[in-house]
Amino acid sequence: MRVAYTLEQCWHRVPGGTATSALRTAVALDDIPGVELIGVAGRHRRPPKPAYVPSIPVTQLGYRAPWLYELWLRLGWPPVERAAGPVDIVHCTGLIPPPSQAPMIATLHDVAWRHRPDQFTRHGVRVFERSLAEIRRRADLVLCPSMATMLDAERAGIGVERLRLVPWGVERIAVTEDDKRAVRAKYSLPSEFLLFVGTVEPRKNLKRLVEAISTMRSPLPLVVAGAMGWGESGIENADNVHFIGFVADGDLPALYSSARVFCYPSEREGFGMPVLEAMSQGTPVVTSQGTSTEEVAGGAAVLVDPFSVDDIRRGIDEALARRNELIIWGHRQAARRQWSETARLTAAAYREVLT
Repeated sequence: MRVAYTLEQCWHRVPGGTATSALRTAVALDDIPGVELIGVAGRHRRPPKPAYVPSIPVTQLGYRAPWLYELWLRLGWPPVERAAGPVDIVHCTGLIPPPSQAPMIATLHDVAWRHRPDQFTRHGVRVFERSLAEIRRRADLVLCPSMATMLDAERAGIGVERLRLVPWGVERIAVTEDDKRAVRAKYSLPSEFLLFVGTVEPRKNLKRLVEAISTMRSPLPLVVAGAMGWGESGIENADNVHFIGFVADGDLPALYSSARVFCYPSEREGFGMPVLEAMSQGTPVVTSQGTSTEEVAGGAAVLVDPFSVDDIRRGIDEALARRNELIIWGHRQAARRQWSETARLTAAAYREVLT
């Protein structure tokens, strides 16, 4: 199977989980016999950031985003075949579906803009809605990383018979005490801290998290690791918050394992990969109930109401008190999630649309 595999998101200013999941899945798909991935992206003068360099060859179309996206959505041109040649399947791993004569599979990460359009630009919402309409019209199958996203996709008019659950995986990377000392020195970390990892944007709920920490009897500093996304975080000048910016993949395991608790009370996620990453490194997790991250946590995290400052504080206190127990349960939950299983389910979807 020759699969045109879209990777334009790797060149975005903030590639995020959309790019990370596509790249990790591509690596795992390399072990599946009979699957050949041909990366497709627009024209770029420079490679993406080191963390987002694809492991597969990427063929370039003659335009770059946002022009490429506008051409795809408005004119249905240029088709991926202009770069990749004849293909059996096109896999849209981001939200913007490319034109092609081949059957299409789309990965739908989330529809967060439908729940909180105020947390996105008006132009962004328009592009997302047009993309969703194209996916609804053209996709043979839609892959969703969580049941929460599957339910949102069904509500958006995509028939359940076209939806497939394909959860993401996590890598368990051994961390030594030397690794922890090195990452503490590199980022000037405090001796004890709470941690958030992710794109810094309103839906991540950092403002309520900081308010909750400030009301703790013995508040710990919060380390925020992640690129700045769209909009205000609400904590730019907050006391006891250490912004360390984007952290390279090689430093993340030691960063996670150095934290007392990983705090991820996001208002809405399509999956919530940092939850699994923290668990895989033995870090207790506090995350949101009633969202995909509750599903990902699988009973191994402390769940909180993300809209209640008091409940977020309660959750952090509980995680600190139950730390040893949560480490064990977190390890077990992370061990159940493998990128090899993500690749197996993805390849099964490819075969399904070709039969």
